[in-house]
Amino acid sequence: MISFIICLALLIGGYFVYGKVVENTFAPDDRETPAVRINDGVDYVVMPQWKLFLVQLLNIAGLGPIFGAMQGALWGPVVFLWITFGTIFAGGVHDYLSGMMSMREDGHSISEIVGNDMGKTMLTVMRIFSVILLVLVGTVFMTGPAMLLSKLTGWAVLPWLIAVLGYYFLATILPIDKIIARLYPIFGICLIIMAVGIAGGMLLGIGGHVMPEMVMANLYPGEHQLPIWPLMFITVACGAVSGFHSTQSPLMARCLKDERLGRPVFYGAMVAEGVIALIWAAAGITFF
Repeated sequence: MISFIICLALLIGGYFVYGKVVENTFAPDDRETPAVRINDGVDYVVMPQWKLFLVQLLNIAGLGPIFGAMQGALWGPVVFLWITFGTIFAGGVHDYLSGMMSMREDGHSISEIVGNDMGKTMLTVMRIFSVILLVLVGTVFMTGPAMLLSKLTGWAVLPWLIAVLGYYFLATILPIDKIIARLYPIFGICLIIMAVGIAGGMLLGIGGHVMPEMVMANLYPGEHQLPIWPLMFITVACGAVSGFHSTQSPLMARCLKDERLGRPVFYGAMVAEGVIALIWAAAGITFF
């Protein structure tokens, strides 16, 4: 439990210390943001900070920091280190800079930003790469919830898959404040409540389970001694670092009224995802 608490404290401290370093390096200022300058009532809409944070959290998190992090139990408590330092020095930096660059480029997607700086050839490459990435991630983000809902209700997967796809379609074509800004914060709060509940159960020792510490004897739990490099870093991606986040950050980059909100929204949401991943990884290690 001590290892978990130390890593949790490092994650939170990383937001205030290294997050501030990253913010100072980018140097946000008083220029008008796209949400204020372009405000079209569709994609460019000024939203309050708390809502921006929750929408960004759900956009980048979802099931990723739960499924992947729980599989981190294969490597034991050492996965805590990857989640902690990956979030602080990689994931948080990536999300903050991709979001802020998008804000400086009128809320454009990452492929358009690359095209502006590196030419039409790289623009085409990034567009193709982004489409492939989004198809793969979108498939997981549809099938994952559909299968969970199927198990909870006893219904077949296909109807739920169609329902989830329809929901995503409507959320995409309607103005951002019609569905995304209203429902995503609720789902984001649910994600946080679940993590808090799991953490509380572990810390209180409910069920008699004891969280193992980060010692050499617990480095490879169970019978399958999988190599840490590179498998752990691939298996536990969400909650430490994910290039997919750069495709989601422009959504909120179009809704910030002040550049100085970038750190709590972009870096802060990534740290929150890291905390969620740390909790679920600890749950996997403790119970498995």
